[in-house]
Amino acid sequence: MGAGHAHRLYRHGHSRVHGLPPHTKLAAAFAFVVVVVSTPREAMWAFGVYALLLAAVAYAARVPSGFLLKRLLIEVPFVAFAVLMPFVAEGERVDVLGLSLSVNGLWGAWNVLAKGTLGVAASVILAATTELRELLLGLQRLKLPPLLVQIASFMIRYGDVITDEMRRMRIARESRGFEAKGVRHWGVLAKSAGALFIRSYERGERVHLAMVSRGYAGSMPVIDEVTADRAQWSYALALPCAALVVCLLGWVL
Repeated sequence: MGAGHAHRLYRHGHSRVHGLPPHTKLAAAFAFVVVVVSTPREAMWAFGVYALLLAAVAYAARVPSGFLLKRLLIEVPFVAFAVLMPFVAEGERVDVLGLSLSVNGLWGAWNVLAKGTLGVAASVILAATTELRELLLGLQRLKLPPLLVQIASFMIRYGDVITDEMRRMRIARESRGFEAKGVRHWGVLAKSAGALFIRSYERGERVHLAMVSRGYAGSMPVIDEVTADRAQWSYALALPCAALVVCLLGWVL
């Protein structure tokens, strides 16, 4: 985990949220999502308060609303699933604008939309304020199994390498006059995919041999020891603690 690795979700900044240790932000985001999921779906006002809390965090992190909303589009498939629930769910029916909808389906759709959107928004804010390398260090600090951290690290590092290899192969095909237009060209694409797999496998073997020759014995050395003081933990956990109060009120009221 030597050099940094920027990603499209990250937004460079110098806010206090950016400066928090990564493991505190990971713990806060996870705790917030757990609290949101634990909130009764009938407490609709609570989800509005959660949205305001996330908006306050985004404001403190200087993450523009347009940046956040654009990346929320990743949940569109879940929205489509939620829209179908009132039509396919069983149970008591109610007429809405001439349509017969399931009451349980409507509650289920609201539950999926509200909790899913808040969870995705929390994840987007986390990714926007934390670099991938820092996320891996945070997972390592939170005692995630080292093997899983290493697998994630290699996926991140060599995902771009494989993507770039695909781009070069595409350019090579196009420079020879090839352009995929139909089923009859699938054979060429399949051969390209096979060649890419073999190249990636061989590259992985060479990388592994290089690591072993440098003393790799199943664990990566810890270069940066990430720590957090009490003030940083308090600042990071302010979001899930406030959400927990709202959740408890949602169960009581």
